[in-house]
Amino acid sequence: MSANVPLIRTLSACLLLAAAAPVVSAAPATAIDLPALMECRQSVSEFAALAPIAADPLKAVALGWRPLPQGNLFMNEYMLNAPITVFGRSAEHIAMAGGTIVALFDMPDPRPLAKELDLEVGYDAPEKFMAGRELVSRDVIDAKSGEALIESVILSVSNVKSHPGKTLAGCTYSLDQPAEGEAPAAAPAPTTGAPAEAAQPSPATPAG
Repeated sequence: MSANVPLIRTLSACLLLAAAAPVVSAAPATAIDLPALMECRQSVSEFAALAPIAADPLKAVALGWRPLPQGNLFMNEYMLNAPITVFGRSAEHIAMAGGTIVALFDMPDPRPLAKELDLEVGYDAPEKFMAGRELVSRDVIDAKSGEALIESVILSVSNVKSHPGKTLAGCTYSLDQPAEGEAPAAAPAPTTGAPAEAAQPSPATPAG
C-alpha cells in the first residue's frame, strides 16, 4: 500500500464519493459531452452544466438518463438510454456525487484499468482499491467574486463496497482556495464556476 498520505486523502474525498451538494453553479444550457467529462477532458465550467440535472430528476429524464434507486447514499445513479464509450469501454451506468462523475463498469478488479490510465495507487487492499492522478491544477479568478482559486481536475479509478463487481472510473472537478500562505500566479485564467466545497471523508462514507 502506498505511503502517499496526501493522495490517499484526496482519493478518499474524490473516489469514495462523499456526500456533497453540487459544487458548481449552474451553467447556461449546453450540449453535455459525458465521455469528455468522465475522461477529464473538460473543465469546472463545463461540469457546471450537470448541476441542474443532479438537482432535478426530470431534467435527467429529458436527456435520456433513467434515475436509479440509490445503491449508495452518497451518489446519484442513472442508466443511459444509449451506451457511451468511456476509456475505450462501453458504459450505460453512470453516477454523480458533488464534483465527481463516473462510469460504472462490470469489472471486479479495478487495477488493470488504473494501470492502463497510468494512475498512482493511493490505497490497495484485498477488497478496496483507489488510484488517481491530478491532470490539471491551475490558478483562476472567479468572474463573479474576483476571488483567487485553484482549479483541480483529478482522474480516478476505484471500487466501492455498495457496488460489488463494479469498477468506478471518472473525473473530479473542483475549485478550492489556495492553501494559507500560498498566492496564485500572476494573471490567472478567469472562471465562471462557483467555489467548490471541499468534500471530506466521514465515518458514513462507504469504506469497502
